[in-house]
Amino acid sequence: MDDKSFYVYILLTEKNTLYCGYTDDVLRRFELHKSGKGAKYTRANKPVKIVYTKEFSSKSDAQKEEYRIKHLSRSQKLKLCNLSV
Repeated sequence: MDDKSFYVYILLTEKNTLYCGYTDDVLRRFELHKSGKGAKYTRANKPVKIVYTKEFSSKSDAQKEEYRIKHLSRSQKLKLCNLSV
């Protein structure tokens, strides 16, 4: 049985935008985004900090949560991250 964890994360960018993704290693993925080797979006919108993470026991569950979060409004995402609206 595999005990690997998967995570959904939200990044705050220099332009005060939010980026949501999933990974099995949040810090490694954050460093990839900061170096310009992550997602296309974060190459144009440099991430400054991780503002939200949530752990899942399966990749599928993490992907479902990422999908759900990406369909939230900005104010709902800010509330999820405990950031001011």
